[in-house]
Amino acid sequence: MDAEDYVRQAYEAYYRRLVIQVTGLVGDLAEAEDAVHEAFARVLASPRSFLRADDAERWLRVVALNVARTRYRRRWLFDRLVRSGRVETTPATVPGMSGDRVALFAALRRLTPPIREAVVLHHLSDLSVAEVAATLDIPVGTVKARLARGRATLARYLSDDESVPLPAEVRHA
Repeated sequence: MDAEDYVRQAYEAYYRRLVIQVTGLVGDLAEAEDAVHEAFARVLASPRSFLRADDAERWLRVVALNVARTRYRRRWLFDRLVRSGRVETTPATVPGMSGDRVALFAALRRLTPPIREAVVLHHLSDLSVAEVAATLDIPVGTVKARLARGRATLARYLSDDESVPLPAEVRHA
């Protein structure tokens, strides 16, 4: 099988999952699709390292994550406006997504990028804590701490009950 066929099969197998994962990270479907498309474009431009990878999906996830991080840094002003409430993401602006999913992605956007990455990779990508640690190149204990903080913060953001306190590290951030 030649490289182009292998990439085509990988696209068919992994594209949707990667888009969902990256959408959880960046909170924007179009941005996620662009990041995943760019990851596949990089594979086509230079397929050697991809073809040698032990885990093709993980390789693509790391590339898409890096693309998303770069895009995130370039779009910091827009994200800041969204977090400040001056720009709102509403269900009408995200076609085909339920209100609950939009609320989840909006809450994920409010997390710090390192915590958001761990939460999305673990809960939306169904990666184990060890796999998240390997993907992000951080210790397992750091992943566990980020997941605990992320879950506590998301519980507060997604709760209708204002009496649910934010974790201390979020209150003081």
